[in-house]
Amino acid sequence: MAGFNISDEVLSAVVPNIVYWIYSWMYLALGTCPDYRLHPKEDQDTKNFVSKKAVIKNVLWQQLRQVVAFLLMYKVAGSNGDGAPSVANMSSFLVGCRQFFVAMVALDTYQYFLHRLMHQNKFLYRHLHSQHHRLVVPYTYGAIYNHPIEGFLFDIVGGILSYVVSGMSPRMSIYFYCFATIKNVDDHCGLLLPGNPWQFLSNSTAFHDFHHQHVGGKYNFSQPFFAFWDKLLGTYMPLSVEERADGGFQLKPRPAK
Repeated sequence: MAGFNISDEVLSAVVPNIVYWIYSWMYLALGTCPDYRLHPKEDQDTKNFVSKKAVIKNVLWQQLRQVVAFLLMYKVAGSNGDGAPSVANMSSFLVGCRQFFVAMVALDTYQYFLHRLMHQNKFLYRHLHSQHHRLVVPYTYGAIYNHPIEGFLFDIVGGILSYVVSGMSPRMSIYFYCFATIKNVDDHCGLLLPGNPWQFLSNSTAFHDFHHQHVGGKYNFSQPFFAFWDKLLGTYMPLSVEERADGGFQLKPRPAK
């Protein structure tokens, strides 16, 4: 991007937000896909407690704050490296892989414990986290719909933490933040599409969709990548995915083996 004179820091702050909307609207372009839905499409309007217009406004406000926060972070923290590792330099490539993995674990660890606290503390749930759960039936562009304070704590602080702990460069952070954004949007898509590689993970669309349902509110706090904290600390709920008589799928809890 040198020809356009756009720094990696600016790209890292802006590009993931563009990816958020592109990936979200890719799902919308697929249509209703009734045979693969976890909820009938009309449930988005009848069971949710917030309008789609309000969700869009909230998300755009959150993304603006993220851009400002990340630009300030790079100003204060500076650059951790010269750019993305080259595959030709195996040592550099392996360092980049390690940083990417460390960032994933750091983000998961931070968000698991904060997410669990938001549910188990009645004050925090009532005044902050309950706003995100107004989306009983999640959809893609509602992935980061939440209370502004929660948005700061989850997405901004979590993103900064993963960058600092991993020691990645701004160039690498572009890829990491886009990767995390795609996974977060996918978790809220409400579709179990065949061939989607995310569905092979234990922390999948079904895993998080179940958490949005009333019966699942005390389980499956992990996000966005792994489910190991839930499994280690007894908050993991195994699921069975069953076909609905009227088309699509439904989730049911099943006892752990």
